Amino acid sequence: MIMYTRNGWLPEVFNSFFDTNSMNRSSSTSPAINVRENDDKYIVELAAPGLKKEDFDINVDAEGDLTIKMEKQNSDKEENGRYLRREFSYAKFEQTLILPDDVDCEKIAACMSDGVLTIELPKLSKEEKKVMRAIEVK
Repeated sequence: MIMYTRNGWLPEVFNSFFDTNSMNRSSSTSPAINVRENDDKYIVELAAPGLKKEDFDINVDAEGDLTIKMEKQNSDKEENGRYLRREFSYAKFEQTLILPDDVDCEKIAACMSDGVLTIELPKLSKEEKKVMRAIEVK
């Protein structure tokens, strides 16, 4: 006889397999990302409650793609007891954004405040150049 869990979709015999310390729980959700634009820059906001700036690694590669990596290590030792169940944390996250051609990659800046990672992507200044050339009369 197979016993089913309360939700009915997974047999009871699998509980010991999935409920072990050797198998990390992973979440299929990623932090929410907002992207805004104004006249002089793009702004990327990433929801990161409980994280610190040291948890992030942000890079621009040779092709001009922005990669945001986050890794949060949970310690096994807890100050006041031990967890019987731990679910609310991102273990690892990586997102690559293809940047538009008008981003000035040399001036990209990031800051962490109130649980939100904000990355500013300044646009290249549009300098109007006067083109001087001779025009041939046909």
